[in-house]
Amino acid sequence: MAKKRPQTKPGKAGQAQVTSGEIPVVGAREPCPCGSGRRYKACHGRAAAHAVTELVQRPFEGLPGECDWVALRELVPAATVPLTLKDGLPEGVPSVTLATVLPMAWPALRRDDGSVLLALQNDSSSGDLARDLADTLQRALEAEPGTPVAPHRVTPEGPRLQDLLDPNSDFAPDVHTGFEFWIPESSDNSSPEVSASLERANAAAIPTVKLTGVDAAYWCETPDKNHLRWVMPHAEEKLLDALARLQAAGTSSLGPDTRLVGSFRAHGLMVPVWDLPTGMTAEDCEKPAAEFAERLAGALASDAPLSIEERRARGGLTNRQVTLS
Repeated sequence: MAKKRPQTKPGKAGQAQVTSGEIPVVGAREPCPCGSGRRYKACHGRAAAHAVTELVQRPFEGLPGECDWVALRELVPAATVPLTLKDGLPEGVPSVTLATVLPMAWPALRRDDGSVLLALQNDSSSGDLARDLADTLQRALEAEPGTPVAPHRVTPEGPRLQDLLDPNSDFAPDVHTGFEFWIPESSDNSSPEVSASLERANAAAIPTVKLTGVDAAYWCETPDKNHLRWVMPHAEEKLLDALARLQAAGTSSLGPDTRLVGSFRAHGLMVPVWDLPTGMTAEDCEKPAAEFAERLAGALASDAPLSIEERRARGGLTNRQVTLS
């Protein structure tokens, strides 16, 4: 059964326009909205880059599900999460939903029914993702139904997500196989731009599944091998020591033909990565991942100095670590 397309208004989803003398933020390679004919990065983008405030290393710290926020920002192609506002929903806004990405890289969308979709995988203009997202969310709540929210340079004085979201709410990502969640079932109009964007996004999406038995662990399928990428909340030095203990003991794998190959750092948290055989599914990972979590807890509890073998293993893990953000 064909999915229905969301209604968009002419002129709302195209190029950013200059209003009230302010130059909107657009992609670095896009034409500058000032009309100079130069790319944004070579024109007003220079001033925007210098206006970035000090980078916040852990922008999602203090939010429920910090590890899943990082995963959805960096690892997961298609997912949504209902968000609960601290002060409740404004009149005329039936729901607010976080989405990994939106069509045409919109920062947010106010749907025809008044609901809000907030995109997570967009560039930061302030150096603080939580502040950028809060600004976008506030503008989306005030936008006219049926319109996307344009990119916007954020001032450093505005609120952060931690100021707007209920700290006691659940954060439960729903990982999708594609981006059909862009299309509300109640819509009876099609948009060529959204349809084309949906087709491109679905073609590029890597199959991804969230494990149910442990927190913030995501299986993904690639042509050559599968992977498990697991965002962990532990302090980096402590976690590296613990992983080194397990590596040296030969207990860092998730079973036959699996291997802990390294980690990367994203938004202040470490993300260990395992290579998996192509036949190993997400369901196959559940039991080994739970068993690994128990071994890791024991290694994290140890304060003993690292042995020579453990120090060597730690050096190998450190050398293979990459920083994404």
